[in-house]
Amino acid sequence: MTLADILTFAFVASLLVISPGPNGVLIAKTVPTSGRRAGFANVVGFLTAFYLHGAFSIFGLSLLLTQSATAFAVLKYLGAAYLCWIGLKSLMEALNGSTASVAVAPARRARSLQKSFVEGFLTNALNPKVSMFYLAAFPQFIMVGGNTALTSLMLVTIHAFINAIWFTAMVLLLARLSAVSRDAGFQRWLKGVTGVVFLGFGAKLATLRASA
Repeated sequence: MTLADILTFAFVASLLVISPGPNGVLIAKTVPTSGRRAGFANVVGFLTAFYLHGAFSIFGLSLLLTQSATAFAVLKYLGAAYLCWIGLKSLMEALNGSTASVAVAPARRARSLQKSFVEGFLTNALNPKVSMFYLAAFPQFIMVGGNTALTSLMLVTIHAFINAIWFTAMVLLLARLSAVSRDAGFQRWLKGVTGVVFLGFGAKLATLRASA
């Protein structure tokens, strides 16, 4: 695998990372109410899920997902249901919030690091589009006769590293704005937007079809 191949993959992966998606929305929801440590826990969950998808791709399970309508449908609808559940939960919190001035709980009391990690992990682990990305990308960068597992692991690590940089910067930026973002009115607005966006992602995932 040449340096040009590595840089090309890094560029493609970067476009995937910086494009709007559930990860960014989850970070934007977590940091204002739970602090940057919880945001970092989200990021660790993202990265763990990437390696899970990478393992599936390496051992051929991603190929099974794209070729088996039943297997693909099961994972697709689980992911869609999870995203929609987050969206509905956020919308209910926004609609049930008081219009009066309400103090938002301090970050250390709002959400545990374990829960933040699980949210980040599930947001990616139940998304078959990640495996499909690896399945489509890996064959283009793996040399015939080379060490497939080692090369695939390196590509997953590059993708994870780019994610870590991008979302760490996002966490730090949102943490600096925490004084404003903890305002009760802002929180209701953010939860409402989060709910709509996650419902949109869930609906989009539910209608996603496996590649022929």
